[in-house]
Amino acid sequence: MSGITSYGVYVPAYRLDRGEIGASLGQPGLSGARAVAGHDEDSTTLAVEAARRALRRAPGFAAAELWFASTRPAYLERSNAAAIAMALGLPEELAAFDAGGAIRSGAGALRAGLRGGGAVVALADLRYGLPGSEDELLGGDAAAAFTTGDDPVAELLGGAARTMELLDRWRAPGAIRTRTWEERFGVEDYLEAVEAVTAAAAKEAGLEPDEIDHVVISGPHARAVREARRRFDPARLTAGLAADTGYAGAADFGVRLCAALDQAEPGQTILAVLAADGADAFVFRATPKLAAYRAAVPPEPRAVLPLRYADYLTWRGLLDREPPRRPEAKAPAPPASWRNMRWKFSFTAAQCAACGTRNLPPRRVCLGCGAADRGEPVSLRDLLGTVATFTDDWLSESVQLPAKAVAVDFDGGGRFEFEMTDAPGREVAIGDRVEPVFRLAGVAANEIRNYIWKVRPHEEES
Repeated sequence: MSGITSYGVYVPAYRLDRGEIGASLGQPGLSGARAVAGHDEDSTTLAVEAARRALRRAPGFAAAELWFASTRPAYLERSNAAAIAMALGLPEELAAFDAGGAIRSGAGALRAGLRGGGAVVALADLRYGLPGSEDELLGGDAAAAFTTGDDPVAELLGGAARTMELLDRWRAPGAIRTRTWEERFGVEDYLEAVEAVTAAAAKEAGLEPDEIDHVVISGPHARAVREARRRFDPARLTAGLAADTGYAGAADFGVRLCAALDQAEPGQTILAVLAADGADAFVFRATPKLAAYRAAVPPEPRAVLPLRYADYLTWRGLLDREPPRRPEAKAPAPPASWRNMRWKFSFTAAQCAACGTRNLPPRRVCLGCGAADRGEPVSLRDLLGTVATFTDDWLSESVQLPAKAVAVDFDGGGRFEFEMTDAPGREVAIGDRVEPVFRLAGVAANEIRNYIWKVRPHEEES
């Protein structure tokens, strides 16, 4: 029996009020707010955060593959999946692949991970377009991740796919705007495809479609998805993200599936359908492990941070504002990044075998006792720390000034200086508890993305 062994969702802290968008552009506004990735987040960092949550709930998981899907990859002609694998501390023997470009790649990555077993599947997206566009108003940034293998919390019972060359939406490489055809185009085709894959997947699972307990339907064609949902009992439909956080592109399918897993009881079945460039369907059955799995780690609370429309436009490169008057950031040197990749990407320090001192960053000669070449690797990714001292940095390269620079003492030893993130306007105090997060320091003029570890305020679980 194989299927999903763990899962996790990450929704960024920032929220942009849709009414402010309308007011700024002089057009009718919508209610609610959409989720927005921070200025130091991209699809890679979102995927890392979701996958960390899934792996945290799967101790001892041995990953053989990693699949990453996004319509907004940080790099082209370079693997984003490799950076994700390194940030997660996965072994170099892992096979890591990108499945990007199309929204359907989210279902494709999950399909590949389920076939192989022992896989990490990470889906992440940033949804935006030209100011006032539907993608801006109705989109939302988010990520979902799964681990797959034997003895799952959700057993895979069946699946089906249908492919169509239907030009209902498209975006050229490097373009900001996603173009769409008239919204009535494709509705009937998508409905037919959803019905076909639903029937085929249910048949493979030995079920009738109306016997399935939970139904998830995702897709970029809002009208087609709305009509498809009307074919099912509303009580069986799972919304996924709260309505006001927005459609999450390649990650939306995964986020909604995670929401269904959060609601399902052992023995109940879940139909997950993605309608994009055709349709894909999966049927899962919740196993007895699911209830214990959910109870073991309660959802992680996260503060919501309001965001101004002007800042949102700046972060997305849609508003060219005067930059800080200081030299441009120096691009990371690939040779140095390679030599220090375990520290830079995996946040792996060296603990002296002679005296126990944690050396951050790793070094050959221990700062505690002077012993040479006695350091043993130790990961600090999932450790909490305490603020030892702090300052406001008005000369930082950060988009948000003043940057909060904090010296952190980690539980069990080790001190290092970080930038505090996800804390605009927050009063920092000595003794505050913080946790490490994988983020962007910035993007250099040669377009190299400088990934580093920062810290954010730790919120105790309720």
